[in-house]
Amino acid sequence: MAKEIERKFLVKKELFNPNVEGEYIAQGYLSATPECTVRVRIKNHRGYLTVKGKNTGISRSEYEYEIPENDAKELLELCEPAIIIKRRYNINVNGSKWEVDVFEGDNEGLIVAEIELKSEDEIFSKPEWIDKEVSSDERYYNAYLSKHPFKAWK
Repeated sequence: MAKEIERKFLVKKELFNPNVEGEYIAQGYLSATPECTVRVRIKNHRGYLTVKGKNTGISRSEYEYEIPENDAKELLELCEPAIIIKRRYNINVNGSKWEVDVFEGDNEGLIVAEIELKSEDEIFSKPEWIDKEVSSDERYYNAYLSKHPFKAWK
């Protein structure tokens, strides 16, 4: 079984200044329940279909498959209403890869950083632009954001 272990953090906007080019990502959900999400994504003109299981702490099962971009475009048409649009920056800090998502559209203003780990207790250093941890806060899951956009939060 493929397993994803990641921690998620908010980003201090005033300190985040990426020196790399971001990747455009559009993603939608064919199914988004706590038990299982099925995501369609287009990233840099490549399509992906991803199935994620229920979270157990900061871990969950994950299966991702590359699919033709045209299939991904057609599947996005079948997704639940709101499509997530973001620009992802891959940044290496002290040997660790951080994925920083700068959201656009209805989630504009939100910046979230994730670090994927080999184990739940792996030690890593945080860059200065890392803010509050939100790993266990489902409001920051992309599936939640597709139904409850950041701009509508109070």
